[in-house]
This record gives sequence, C-alpha cells and structure tokens, in this order.
Amino acid sequence: MAQRQQRRWGTAVVAGLVAGVCAGAAGCAGPGEAAEDARAADPVETLRRAADALVTAGSSKARTSMEMATGGTRVTIRGEGVYDYHQRLGRLKVVLPQDPAGTSEHRPILELLAPGALFMKNRGAGVPADKWVRVDTATLSDGNLVTGGATDPYAAAEVLRGTRTATYVGRSRLAGTEVRHFRGVADLAVAARGASAGGRDALGAAAKGFATTRVPFDVYLDDEGRIRKVRHRFSFVNGRRKEAVAVASTTLLYDFGAPVDVRLPAAADIYAGRIAEE
Repeated sequence: MAQRQQRRWGTAVVAGLVAGVCAGAAGCAGPGEAAEDARAADPVETLRRAADALVTAGSSKARTSMEMATGGTRVTIRGEGVYDYHQRLGRLKVVLPQDPAGTSEHRPILELLAPGALFMKNRGAGVPADKWVRVDTATLSDGNLVTGGATDPYAAAEVLRGTRTATYVGRSRLAGTEVRHFRGVADLAVAARGASAGGRDALGAAAKGFATTRVPFDVYLDDEGRIRKVRHRFSFVNGRRKEAVAVASTTLLYDFGAPVDVRLPAAADIYAGRIAEE
C-alpha cells in the first residue's frame, strides 16, 4: 500500500513540476594544447571517474536549470543550493517559471536530496505549509533525474559512469576557471550498474522508465577532474501523454569545499496524506 502511495505521489510530482510547467563556455585553446589534453587521458574513462572526483572534493555549491517545451513554449525551472558528496545530502531552492503575465504562481520549493529519497516543502496541492513530502526515488519512472525540477548533482555525475562514447572538444574558460570540454553519450543501464549503493536503484528505475537509456551530454571538467558544468538531454515519457518530452538538465558546480548543513525532516514533519495533481 505504501509503495502504491509513493507511486501516486511520484506521478503527482512529475505532473506538477515537469508536465504542468511543461550554453556553455566558448573559446577553445590552440591545437597544440588540445592535442596534449586529448593524449593525456581516455575521455570515456575520465568521465566515468568524474563522480569520484566530486567525492574527493567533499562538497560544493550548485545551480541547476531544467528546460522543456510545452505547448510550443520553452520553459525553465531553476534551482540553487549546496551538496555534500560524502553524505550524498543536498539542499536546493527550486523556482518554477512565471506565468504569461510575468508573475509567479508558485512559491519556491525547498528540496532536500538524500540517498533514495527526495523531500519537498511548499509543494502545494493540498500539502500543509509546515509539512514535507517524501518520495522514494526508486519508485519514480525517471529515478528523480527530472521529477523535482532539478537533477540531483551527484546523480548527474553518476550518469557519466555509463559513458559509452565520448570525444574531447577542447579547452575553454567557465566562470574564470580553465576547463576541458567533453561531449558524449551515456547509457543509464550501464550507469546504474556502476553507481554507488545509494544511487543504483534510482538510476535503474530511470533506465526502465525513460523513452531511451541513451543520454547525450556535454560536460566541462576542471584540471582536478571535477565537474564544473554538465548538460544532459533526457527523453522523458510523462504519465499523462504517450509521446516523449525532451528535457535538458544543466548542473553548474562551484565553490568546492563550501560548508553544507542538511538536516532531514523528522517523521512527524512528513505529510502522510494524498497529494492532489495540479
């Protein structure tokens, strides 16, 4: 019964945050430097280790954006927060798009990210203002890669564990930092097999629930192998419609080592009722 209720909640969240509201750096280095970088490491293996480099870094601040087309209009959901890669705990404030008149119809949603779980406050749809909604990410057809309107930063990195093909594009600067730009395609099923224990089930669910397991991406790594920017292009099948929806999710990571204090809600603070679809 609890699992069925989780699925209902997941469907409502997807409908409200994705379907309902449903770039990078330039200037490559010279050919000599690019050739040297290309020889330095195998792109596929480099990207498969990118998530490990984040764990070594410990923590960072993050900005996210999720773009999708709905009714001929492209909308963007934005988020900002912090993430602890050791504990796999994060906090994001997610801002939904404005209405056509230029005003926001929704309060920002506070999201807490944890292994196997997504907690949301200010979810609306009948949820009391002082309560959190908890969703088991393994019960979501997308593994929470798009459900919350923001991709979990560590999950975004772990998608790269499934890199099948990748090419080195060249060097550029991103927010004042020298980065190496790679472009490739990851496979969600392969990523799930290589993921950490906390992310394996969620990525496995995404591999089964997306329209395709293939995920094209562009990623920018600094000289320590840490992700500074990654953009995934997912093909998501919403429960309300059969055709796939193209979703582009971008995650920017910066200020590595930033302090992170994430406290998960107590059981008494979690809403146990049904969530209405918006």
